[in-house]
Amino acid sequence: MELSMRDGGRLAAAIEVLQDMETRHRPAQVALRDWGASHRFAGSGDRTVIGNLVFDALRHKASLGAALGTADIRALVLATYAHTWGMGMDKLEEVLTADPHAPDRLSETEKTALAGVSAINLDGAAASDVPEWLWPSFQAAFGTCALAEGRALAQRAPIDLRVNTLKADPERVLERLRHTHPVPGTFAATAIRIKPRPGSGRMPHVQAEEGYRKGWFELQDEASQIVALLSGVNVGDQVLDFCAGGGGKTLAMAAVMENKGQIYAHDADRLRLAPIHERLQRAGVRNVQVRDPASSSLDDLKEGMDTVFVDAPCSGTGVWRRRPDSKWRLSEGALKDRIADQRSVLREAAGFVKPGGNLVYVTCSVLPEENDHQIEEFLAEHAQFQPASALARWRAVFPGKVEPVYRSTRGDILLTPATTETDGFFCALLKRKPA
Repeated sequence: MELSMRDGGRLAAAIEVLQDMETRHRPAQVALRDWGASHRFAGSGDRTVIGNLVFDALRHKASLGAALGTADIRALVLATYAHTWGMGMDKLEEVLTADPHAPDRLSETEKTALAGVSAINLDGAAASDVPEWLWPSFQAAFGTCALAEGRALAQRAPIDLRVNTLKADPERVLERLRHTHPVPGTFAATAIRIKPRPGSGRMPHVQAEEGYRKGWFELQDEASQIVALLSGVNVGDQVLDFCAGGGGKTLAMAAVMENKGQIYAHDADRLRLAPIHERLQRAGVRNVQVRDPASSSLDDLKEGMDTVFVDAPCSGTGVWRRRPDSKWRLSEGALKDRIADQRSVLREAAGFVKPGGNLVYVTCSVLPEENDHQIEEFLAEHAQFQPASALARWRAVFPGKVEPVYRSTRGDILLTPATTETDGFFCALLKRKPA
């Protein structure tokens, strides 16, 4: 791992990146990329440490800010190093003193604030690292478990892989990746996990592995794999993946279907759909037809699909572990827009389900207004559809496995980092009544 900087310079770089994000309203990945491009002396290991500092500061922005009594970026980064990473105050002061590229030394006021962080008792949104305006939704979703769920969403995520059974099996992939210390997933037989490493620890670049290049596995959180398995698609089915995006769930369903039948991959945003072509080729998938919205139509699929899979556009609250900056960029207006999009998408997708067919509604959100409320409203407006329990499907697909804690009376389920050690995913199954 190439290194050229000391911790003091890395702390200064993390502060610079976060200030750039705040000033220019840019995503973390973009700010980090641009910082690296303009600081060529920084090695890959340095960029990893700086990225870890930035993302961990964002993960715990509310709790650290409340404990410090300030939202100052410098204080946030220094607290991340001293407290979140467990380096301690003595090490922090040593770094600030010894490295000429480090931020300025601590003032007495900063010393007092930083030293007292671990003694501050917090509750509610701040303790959970959830935006204050979203806290009522978390309480509605999780009740007395809201604090634990928010904290779980503020932790680092593992690397999850899905073994592509069209080309490989889990045992073979586990063996080839043994240098990364992988373990089998908890629920899906195709899932493999590489656990997160603390502090400055670097995660393996699995996309550089031979197995990835050969299509033996894909990067995909286990929750995403689970909802693809719960879709109930069978060999020979006709399936529409209505919001296919980059194609992760399309590929997972294609493997379940053993390359037989047909999956139509569609997305209203053709740029999101663009990566699917290379991924299909690498995975050896032959039963997927991509329907680009700019050059093709779905008219011929009306009322003809055995299953329509809707991975709806959403707030992304369930993937905060992987995209911690997105929780602070999310606004009430943006959430309202996503809710409106979901209603529109569900209504349109329903028109492609054949009588007796299935409609699968999925989000990577934990908010009731994007999940249960959408299903309730849809069923109230579409008498030809009825609930089909995702919980019952879970029991059939994962016999003997621990069942989801969060489930509705309809059998809709919600997966979360605190209960299933996955990203937050909601899944509801609906069935169109026979003609």
